[in-house]
Amino acid sequence: MHILLVADGRSPITRNWLRMLSGLDYQISLVSTYPYEPIDGIEHQYTLPVAFSNMSGSQVSTSISQRQVRVRGLVARLRPLLLRVRALAAPMMLAKPQKEYLEIVDVLEPDLVHALRIPYEGMLAAVTPAHIPLIVSIWGNDLTFHAHTSRQMARHTRRALARADGLLADAGRDVRLAGQWGLRAEVPTAVLPGNGGLDLDEMNRTLSLSVAHDYQLPEGRPLVVNPRGFRPGSVHQEVFFESVPMVLREFPQAYFVCTAMQGQPQAQKWVEKYRLQEHILLLPYLGQQQLWQLFSRSQVYVSLSSHDGTPNTFLEALACGCFPVVGNIESLREWLEPGRTGLLVDPRDPQAAAEAILYALRHPELRERARQGNIRVLKKRAEVNGVRREVQIFYNKFSGK
Repeated sequence: MHILLVADGRSPITRNWLRMLSGLDYQISLVSTYPYEPIDGIEHQYTLPVAFSNMSGSQVSTSISQRQVRVRGLVARLRPLLLRVRALAAPMMLAKPQKEYLEIVDVLEPDLVHALRIPYEGMLAAVTPAHIPLIVSIWGNDLTFHAHTSRQMARHTRRALARADGLLADAGRDVRLAGQWGLRAEVPTAVLPGNGGLDLDEMNRTLSLSVAHDYQLPEGRPLVVNPRGFRPGSVHQEVFFESVPMVLREFPQAYFVCTAMQGQPQAQKWVEKYRLQEHILLLPYLGQQQLWQLFSRSQVYVSLSSHDGTPNTFLEALACGCFPVVGNIESLREWLEPGRTGLLVDPRDPQAAAEAILYALRHPELRERARQGNIRVLKKRAEVNGVRREVQIFYNKFSGK
């Protein structure tokens, strides 16, 4: 079977999905909606920018120019405005890339197209010819957040789901919501991790090694890690930073590490506002192995999101034994036993977040019990070999269409 993947070629999620598929007997082609560094082992690869994505650099590039640093700083300051403009304008600019996409499909003649999320990959692939099955994946905030940002976003979300012949989601909630957004009742669905699953053996091997990094962590201080970066409207980092002084008043030895925040003006303003210079470390994007090592050294993982599916960092943190303090939303309740394997809080309440972090830091027996319980759940629901089998079964449903 020849599968055409429509995805963000820069994304670790895309690359993990491709690694998972490499264990199956499929021919894979890729249309990336962002500029990216080509991926080994994929014969046919195309870049087809949508939604201003040609203004972005490659996330996997190992070097960043001074110009890129300045551009990223400007984007960080203007992020809320840019997201609003994008939601209004991008859906109306799909006609040209959709025409180019159809030309690629005509050349490749795939047996199956899989769009790895709705905005904007599923929207682009909604014009896939009717004789070619289309699978659409949902990410956590596609329906709860992005679909509501403009009338055009809502319209194109409905169009993508109405066209879909199959649906994959990383939360049961999104399968239910998809029906409200136009998914036909007879369309096959499955709930699987959006990153293709966790290679728990590889993670354990990595955690036994010393992975090089260029930052220093204080010795003997319990670590609280926040790896979510900036996701306006979805992850409430302003609440997180407000909660940190509350934790430190009661537990001054705690130390906080935030990835994907180095060089972000807003993060630095919060550090200065709350006088956190000695208590917090802002890091850039970390490679996967570095992130796993950080999780393994940390006691608590924090993600105060109000719109999410199943974040990959959430699953990875659980696999590394890190205790989760997360927003009390339906998709995360599907994974946790509140008070036993994690703590769920109002993601807009800094006092509730601080109390949960403090409780987790003060109760090592809770953290150990949660670690054992979460590993059992991950082995059952998120281990890569099991996910690969489920994906193969799901893809093969469309082999005779």
